[in-house]
Amino acid sequence: MAAPMDEDDVDIIDDQHLNAMLVFPQDVQQAIEQVLPSNDPLDKPDFNAVEYINNLFPTEQSLANIDDVINRMRLKIRRLDDNIRSVVRGQTNAGQDGRQALSEAQKAIQELFKRIKDIKEKADKSEQMVKEITRDIKQLDHAKRHLTSSITTLNHLHMLVGGVDSLESLTRRRQYGEVANLLQGVINVMEHFQKYMSIPQIRQLSDKVKKIQSELGTQILADFEDAFTTQGGKLLSNQSQLAEACLVVNVLDPKIKRDLLKFFVKLQLQEYVVLFGENQDVAWLDKIDRRYAWLKRALVECEEKFGRMFPRDWDIEERICVEFCNITRSELSKIMQNRASEIDVKLLLFAIKRTTTFETLVAKRYSGATLRPPGGEEGLSAQPQARIDTPEMPVNPFETDESAEPPVEVKTVLKPKPSPFQGIISQCFEPHLHIYIESQDRYLSELIQQFVSDFHSHGPPRMESDESGAILPSSADLFVAYKNCMVQCSSLSTGTPLLSLTATFQKYLREYANRLLTNNLPNLFARRRSQSMQGTSTSGAMGINISALLKEGLKDNTPEAPKFTKEEQYLVCSILCTAEYCLDTTSQLEEKLKQKVDPTLMDKIDLNGEMDVFHGVIANCIQLLVQDLESACDPALTAMNKVNWAAIETVGDQSSYVTAITGHIKQTLPTIRDNLASARKYFTQFCIKFANSFIPRFVSHMYKCKPISTVGAEQLLLDTHSLKTVLLDLPSIGSKVSRKAPASYTKIVVKGMTKAEMILKVVMSPADPPQSFVDNYIKLIADRDTANFQKVLEMKSLKRSDQNTMLELFRTRVPRGEGQTNSPSAHQEQEGSRIRRLEKLIKRR
Repeated sequence: MAAPMDEDDVDIIDDQHLNAMLVFPQDVQQAIEQVLPSNDPLDKPDFNAVEYINNLFPTEQSLANIDDVINRMRLKIRRLDDNIRSVVRGQTNAGQDGRQALSEAQKAIQELFKRIKDIKEKADKSEQMVKEITRDIKQLDHAKRHLTSSITTLNHLHMLVGGVDSLESLTRRRQYGEVANLLQGVINVMEHFQKYMSIPQIRQLSDKVKKIQSELGTQILADFEDAFTTQGGKLLSNQSQLAEACLVVNVLDPKIKRDLLKFFVKLQLQEYVVLFGENQDVAWLDKIDRRYAWLKRALVECEEKFGRMFPRDWDIEERICVEFCNITRSELSKIMQNRASEIDVKLLLFAIKRTTTFETLVAKRYSGATLRPPGGEEGLSAQPQARIDTPEMPVNPFETDESAEPPVEVKTVLKPKPSPFQGIISQCFEPHLHIYIESQDRYLSELIQQFVSDFHSHGPPRMESDESGAILPSSADLFVAYKNCMVQCSSLSTGTPLLSLTATFQKYLREYANRLLTNNLPNLFARRRSQSMQGTSTSGAMGINISALLKEGLKDNTPEAPKFTKEEQYLVCSILCTAEYCLDTTSQLEEKLKQKVDPTLMDKIDLNGEMDVFHGVIANCIQLLVQDLESACDPALTAMNKVNWAAIETVGDQSSYVTAITGHIKQTLPTIRDNLASARKYFTQFCIKFANSFIPRFVSHMYKCKPISTVGAEQLLLDTHSLKTVLLDLPSIGSKVSRKAPASYTKIVVKGMTKAEMILKVVMSPADPPQSFVDNYIKLIADRDTANFQKVLEMKSLKRSDQNTMLELFRTRVPRGEGQTNSPSAHQEQEGSRIRRLEKLIKRR
């Protein structure tokens, strides 16, 4: 039986019930806060009574004024009760007032509906009255409109009938001046009767007008043929009549004008076709100037004789010039195709130069309007697009080449549209430009061979004491030649020939990279492998296999390993700087070619492969420098392995092998840095590659230092710290300007050498208990390779049974990730004390 609840329990349940009833949904609570904003804590939805009371009475002393607080609360409750009471009373009569207001609103709506209905009825009556009033006015307006149209049509018909009769009479008398004015008027009037063509009489008049137009066209063509084919002075006497006939032709069907112009232009070029026929001596390329001289004389004569006969907007001289260009292009194409074996580079360039000069003069003289379709300026005939000249590449060969065309200043204005005369004749030479490309191929081949001969005869660049690695002069000469070839070829064609020239550029960029750069790199192991390298090819391939030599060099740790002289170091740095120059200039050459080539072929210009070749040369140079410095350090590392580390009893200064390594670094680094002053980023790469190669090699040699005592490990740790200090300062060793090493390089050195220090600290730690030793190894080195762990055990010279125990324990700890256990405090304190003493000793050193 449940125990009865006391009054306190009942009060608690009532309070909980009230609190649950007073919790509103989130949207309701937000609406209340917007309508009745309040800062009172009592109005908050998450009100906490205990927290509120604690805020009122934070201390025991504050309970002294509890009566005042209770009085304020009672006063507040009394006011809230009054407000609630007044609101409840106010809502008593709200329902009755609302019903009364609704009834009044319904009555007002009914009254408004009646008024609107009356207004609509009155509006309908007014509209009907207006229609009756305006009915007669509309009829009169339609009658007036029809009458006006009839009168206008009758007047036009009268004009049309009279005009047709007059046209017939004037046509028979060949009074073309009056015919031109009257015919245009008749045609305009005839357009008014297009909707009346179903009427037989109107259709007859229309057919009559068309017949008159046809007769006029035939008659005018016959007059021109008669005037120009008749000998004597009949042409001069008829010029005024023919000039008036041209005005009539403007009104007639455009076909009449085309036929007349075709006849006249063909007549003017009859002599040219005969004089420069395919079988004539003057038709060959060596006399191409005579063609253009003949046209100049013919145009002058035409202007003098017929300048006043044809209207100016007919552009008769330009039409003659255009037809001359078309005939010349066709004839030259046939002649060159039949006599292709007789064309050499000199003759081809002579003809192209004379032709492009003529095209430039014609483009300045004529607008090219006859080459554009009627009614627009776009859609030129299929001619090569004119090139837009831009500044040359902002690198040495393009800045210092004074023989080339001066760069055009870049302006932010729209350039004029290209003339359609550009390439109108010279495009016929494009199928034969392979002769020019082949000549450029031979020229560049001879140039590369000359560079190779000069290098072998004069030797590598001389080392200057106050100068960084010099760029080979042949590289600048090569790109100057490239620029001249590119400018000349782009003036001949921007199409497929320029793509062929680009392929030639690519070929000799690789040739230069292989024969002048890669094959002239000094061979660090040439003395030992000279016989094996005698058969190496030096053309078209990469020459010496640098990667294979470097791999072989890594295996050679003997003290007799050959090293680079300062001259050889200077040569490697010069080749590196030259490769960097070629890399940058090749990138700019690619951009320039894309600017010159036709936009439709731009995507086919790609020199990334050649830039990769120069990247490879730079990588080989850096690797050779790294290998040279490593070879110098190898004897010292070998000496480190020969030290009896188990017999060392005290920790002294850094070992002699560290001094030897430091000496080699301090001797080599300043020279390389000075030689790479113009290629600073590659000096940084050299430092990074050396650190990435030397540190693992040092760690590998460190594993060979076995057995090693605790004192010996301390000495080796001191040596490691000394090497770490030297490596961190590697980029600025011997420099007059102190520079902070790049963060990427510092991170590599710190990570690699810290691992070496951790290995030595593990070696210094006691092997007993085994669990502590394994945990310490995993914690400090974080290396899960069992082979490396076994190397550390061998350095400590543990027994085989102890090693096996350690290895089994290591294998069980590795899969668990952390693998750390609590070791005895005594061993931890002993290890920590030993490491702290060693760190103090390193700081004093």
